[in-house]
Amino acid sequence: MARGSSVRPTEVRRRLTDRLSGSVLEVGAGDGVKFTCYPDSVHEIAVAETDPFLLQTVLMACKKGPVPVRTVAGDLTRIPSPNGAYDAVVCSLVLCTSPDLEKSLAELRRVLKPGGELRFYEHVRSTNVLAAAAERLVAPLWSQMRGGCHPGRDTLTAIESAGFVVDHVSQLSFHGVNHVLGVARTPHLTTM
Repeated sequence: MARGSSVRPTEVRRRLTDRLSGSVLEVGAGDGVKFTCYPDSVHEIAVAETDPFLLQTVLMACKKGPVPVRTVAGDLTRIPSPNGAYDAVVCSLVLCTSPDLEKSLAELRRVLKPGGELRFYEHVRSTNVLAAAAERLVAPLWSQMRGGCHPGRDTLTAIESAGFVVDHVSQLSFHGVNHVLGVARTPHLTTM
């Protein structure tokens, strides 16, 4: 059961946090509403949020919550946490803003335990050729106006290329923009 709140969780938020446990890193926490969706099995949430305004909003939203929330300085390409520090990482509409997606995904993989989960909800390049061309065309202006967002990235392929194993993914459309919602894992360590 998710923690109580006057904010009603959305289906996407519920699916991002469903059945998580242990220690979780949330990257780009946004407005903090998602914290109401975490199950009781999560005992710690670390937040990496580089936007000072959003960080203050997140901290205010989490003040009354039953789970300790702490912030970690840094950004997607440099998270000041030890290797294998987290059971899960949650990314929601933030990988598109990374200045170096490959480096960011390598960093997320580094801080996850073997077998740890990457939960993601990200917009991705359109499968429609004309819409994909339009995304490329508007990308420079869009990126300046939308916090560094790159609307035409193939984020799912980048996640797989970074060595994550995708467990499942759903294709969604929100106001005509393609999104993916899914779970990927770091490979388990093998012993010889």
